[in-house]
Amino acid sequence: MAGPECPAIVVFKDEEMSAPNLDRSLDNQWLLLSLLPRFATRARERVLANTDSLPDLLTMNPATLKALGLAAEPLAAIHAWQAEDFSHPVIAELMRIRNDCQQAGIRLIGQHHEHFPEALRQIHDAPMLLYALGDTGLLLQDQIGVVGSRNATRAGLDHARKFSAELGRRGLLVTSGLALGIDGAAHAGALDAGHPTVAVVGCGLDRLYPAQHRQLAYRIIDNGLIVSEYPPGTQARAANFPKRNRIISGLSRGVLVVEASLKSGSLITARTALEQGREVFAIPGSVHSPVARGCHQLIRQGARLVETADDILEELGTWWSMQAQPGAGEAVENGPDLAGLDSRDIAVFEALGYDPQSTDALSLLTGLPADQLMQSLLLLELEGLAHSAPGGYLRAG
Repeated sequence: MAGPECPAIVVFKDEEMSAPNLDRSLDNQWLLLSLLPRFATRARERVLANTDSLPDLLTMNPATLKALGLAAEPLAAIHAWQAEDFSHPVIAELMRIRNDCQQAGIRLIGQHHEHFPEALRQIHDAPMLLYALGDTGLLLQDQIGVVGSRNATRAGLDHARKFSAELGRRGLLVTSGLALGIDGAAHAGALDAGHPTVAVVGCGLDRLYPAQHRQLAYRIIDNGLIVSEYPPGTQARAANFPKRNRIISGLSRGVLVVEASLKSGSLITARTALEQGREVFAIPGSVHSPVARGCHQLIRQGARLVETADDILEELGTWWSMQAQPGAGEAVENGPDLAGLDSRDIAVFEALGYDPQSTDALSLLTGLPADQLMQSLLLLELEGLAHSAPGGYLRAG
């Protein structure tokens, strides 16, 4: 008599339980290349001397890769890509980044992408891809970098806003670094005049820095573009900012330094601009001002001294001066509506910037006593034109 039937035992092979196939799109190929360890500029140059494009690496056999001089770490990562080994740290990081980008709406603009600018691709140590929030088509427009001191003077902030508004009106896209001081004023000046702007940051796009410019960053995403070469999750670190400066200058036809001390990071941007064959412009300031000394040094070294936007346009060529321009009395699109304010309130509004200013500083700027100043600030808050913040008052974003 036959014994009781045993239940069937089903054996699943490893491949049947494996993760989904790895997406081998060009976006992911450039993302992988950007994540490879020990694959810096010199290693990339060796590869490009022997192949048409960097993604060709990802289909080569180990012997060919070794012959190109690749180190063990990138060899292992490329093998993991070919074998779809999701346990390898680089492949796991790639999957994490793609998931984070998808959740945050961040786009990848690799060197293959139609919106990756050729001028940026040609610079030394060009980024292999950019993470982007906003209108990536702006990357193809002619740009002017506007940079300067974080500890800017009131005059410097005004220069940054006014030059950015005028340059935007004349057809140049203002690009800067979203930092406090001149950078923020440049972005805001373009936006307030109804023009888009590009911000290049030194952190992940989910960790926008500085916190004081978060509202300004949202405005830029809605009316411009923010890019970074750093993946989501990357915190702002001091070492990242000099690296991002090469992207600001690499995207731009020229760089305008509004204010800078002799140790300012803006001078790094100016130096990389010169190395990349870009024009450098500087606005002179008071001989007594520490934040003018960097500009004066640049001028002594050959930077173009700038007093008006026309000085920049003349140096870059006549193309922009031929663009249609609105009349001098024409209202600026998207600018703040000051209708209904009296002259005192307008004076207080014009004294405000996009960094907090104390009531003592505002009183000195406007010449108003404290009680009248506070009345105007309260009215501006009620009108949605200003708000208080730690450190004082600033324009509403």
